[in-house]
Amino acid sequence: MTEIFGSFQALGIEGATVLMFVMLLALLVSGIPLAFVTLLVALIFALGWFSPAVVPLITSRVYSFVSSFVFVSVPMFVLMAAILDRSGIARDLFDAMKVIGGRLRGGVAIQTIVVAVILAAMSGIIGGEVVLLGLVALPQMLRLGYDKHLAIGVVCAGGALGTMVPPSIVLIIYGLTANVSVGDLFTAAFIPGLMLAGFYVTYVLIRAYLNPALAPIPSEDEELPLSEKLRKFKGLIVPLAVVAGVLGSIYGGIASVTEASAVGVAGVLLSTILRGEFTLELLKGAALQTLQTVGMIVWIGIGASALVGVFNLMGGIKFVSALISGISDNPTIILLFMMLILFVLGMFLDWVGIALLTMPIFVPIIKSLGYDPVWFGVLFCMNMQVSFLSPPFGPAAFYLKSVAPPGISLATIFRSLLPFIAMQILAVAILIAAPWITGR
Repeated sequence: MTEIFGSFQALGIEGATVLMFVMLLALLVSGIPLAFVTLLVALIFALGWFSPAVVPLITSRVYSFVSSFVFVSVPMFVLMAAILDRSGIARDLFDAMKVIGGRLRGGVAIQTIVVAVILAAMSGIIGGEVVLLGLVALPQMLRLGYDKHLAIGVVCAGGALGTMVPPSIVLIIYGLTANVSVGDLFTAAFIPGLMLAGFYVTYVLIRAYLNPALAPIPSEDEELPLSEKLRKFKGLIVPLAVVAGVLGSIYGGIASVTEASAVGVAGVLLSTILRGEFTLELLKGAALQTLQTVGMIVWIGIGASALVGVFNLMGGIKFVSALISGISDNPTIILLFMMLILFVLGMFLDWVGIALLTMPIFVPIIKSLGYDPVWFGVLFCMNMQVSFLSPPFGPAAFYLKSVAPPGISLATIFRSLLPFIAMQILAVAILIAAPWITGR
């Protein structure tokens, strides 16, 4: 029996780490979901390095992850996004912002970015935002004669702002993994999120005024009378009230993140009732979508927690930490190397898996280098912005493709995203050079 269990120890931690990486890669390429891959590899190495007696230690680590009180906010924010997806709130918000855009060149693209920021501040989920903007904003811009690459880039990049703008699910998962205050993360990420949105707006304005053909101004016959404008402005009331209720209660110290998420769900549900849109079918569909999304997050969390737990017991985290720290005596070089690892992983893995697999290794190194883990969390989320757009598996591109007109291919979408990826990388560089932007 001893020859069977513990046989991997002969490889040493170096060989075992390489073998674990190869197994993960091979199983992922075979098409098995990440959650099951990590669980399977964790079980193999638990039995191969130790014995069945170590399994209860792994389950206790998994339990500590899923039983966190803050984790309750995740299904709440997902449910909020699912209800928004099924109601007409987002469409009314876009119509109201259309009035504000007026006859500004590139105004429809800019209002799309503003709507994306407000939607991000309401739910923190990117999939629903990209789909909503793809259904509402993209046809509008194409109908007005906007350049399709500019329109596509604005929709995908704007929809992905849910990663940065609080209440971001990415920030919540990072806070749970790194054991730092989610409220502090929200406060630190607010300005960088608006900064990135500002980059997008500036890019649209520069492109539109350098080449007016890219973003035509709506013709006079599309101007609305004052009474119609005032009616459309009502579409701003509910979204802004929900944002004020969620973020205001957090920043004002009135409620925790978890409590604020419940406030948000209650606000959105109440708004659908007042608008006459609430039905049991709407609630059932939103609940099922929430179950599917949160189930995916939980299963990835369970698998990643198990794998990291086994790797930690093997001494692997110490080995990898020493390996990364030994790259250079310059902390900035080590930080940039971590950003490169996250950037490459983001091309192939889901952000949940990346956070849960890498942060137990990266955060202790960051602390040992004297960096603030809250600032690093914002930096991580900004890096994940890139992963949502970058080929070959950028999820924002696939979300948009599911609702885009037939003539728009995935290749066209990814090509349209290149300038926005460059702006995201610029934002990462600025956060590294000027950490004071996060207030830390």
